[in-house]
Amino acid sequence: MNNALSQLQPYPFEKLRALLGSVTPNPDKRPIALSIGEPKHRSPSFVAEALASNLEKMAVYPTTLGIPELREAIAAWCERRFDVPKGWIDPARNVLPVNGTREALFAFTQTVVNRGDDALVVSPNPFYQIYEGAAFLAGAKPHYLPCLDENGFNPDFDAVSADIWKRCQILFLCSPGNPTGALIPVETLKKLIALADEHDFVIAADECYSELYFDEQTPPPGLLSACAELGRKDFKRCVVFHSLSKRSNLPGLRSGFVAGDADVLKGFLLYRTYHGCAMPVQTQLASVAAWNDEVHVRANRALYREKFDAVLEILKPVMDVQRPDGSFYLWPNVKGDDAAFCRNLFAEEHVTVVPGSYLSREVDGVNPGAGRVRMALVAPLTECVEAAERIREFITHHSS
Repeated sequence: MNNALSQLQPYPFEKLRALLGSVTPNPDKRPIALSIGEPKHRSPSFVAEALASNLEKMAVYPTTLGIPELREAIAAWCERRFDVPKGWIDPARNVLPVNGTREALFAFTQTVVNRGDDALVVSPNPFYQIYEGAAFLAGAKPHYLPCLDENGFNPDFDAVSADIWKRCQILFLCSPGNPTGALIPVETLKKLIALADEHDFVIAADECYSELYFDEQTPPPGLLSACAELGRKDFKRCVVFHSLSKRSNLPGLRSGFVAGDADVLKGFLLYRTYHGCAMPVQTQLASVAAWNDEVHVRANRALYREKFDAVLEILKPVMDVQRPDGSFYLWPNVKGDDAAFCRNLFAEEHVTVVPGSYLSREVDGVNPGAGRVRMALVAPLTECVEAAERIREFITHHSS
């Protein structure tokens, strides 16, 4: 067996099941889960129709590179969304379809990391646990950058030593962040690109929440935006990951893409050819329909905006909680033992949230997620409002 498997930690939801396993929740209240970040809004009907109308493609072996129509649709979307000049993104060289960002983030790490005792994969802390597991299984060590309130829940990149940057092979970014919802400013992205050039590492920007934001007039920038502003036409050392799961409420479609540096993607394509993970053609054709439409995406944001407005109005008087820059998470400070808060809330109110410490790692005696919980506002509005009212009642009861 691969001895790196012993380095993998239990997934946060395994820890959560263990925490709540012996607890009997209040039988008088129906369960409401704000724990797993699985979109619950209705999937677009036109995507389902595109999938159904192409089921005969199940008889066709898909290619790893994907069909030209999908790569062209993705390239055009990137140009529109991130103000990339037309023609900079070559659909044949700068785009690769993938089966969702989770699979792609893991496989990408196996491609890029040149295993060795000093190899580092640098990531935010708290973080999406795939970054860590992928690093271990690629033969590298994860290095965690704390995301603290005093720095807007983004890493303090200026505090990272030159030695860490020198050993870094991949820098993972997540913007808007999971679980913090924090956005990395475009000027910071430009500085990180300069560091990547100086120390020769790849920036892997996980932007799967990029389409969940609040101001329709100011969509958040991404790594491609920074490349465009810098005139970085080759996207050197820059790769972005996007998905239809959150943008289009299609988590079961398992459809996303990786875009950026053509030389890096050439190696990634080679790896994936051996990996055997090509996207089915009928899924690709359904994805074309999704990437070509923004009406359903704006409607999706409106639903989340309504939920954030309602929930924050209920919770702000009793809880240290702020509206994030993006995503569908709240990251409140519960001012104490986050695991005990989650366990007691489940027992008394039958509401499930995730301890922040389960989403982070302790470094130098500090766990940046400790004392916080993650709430995913994915349930219908009425359930989110009811959950918020129960949380308010729980906090009020325990503070009296």
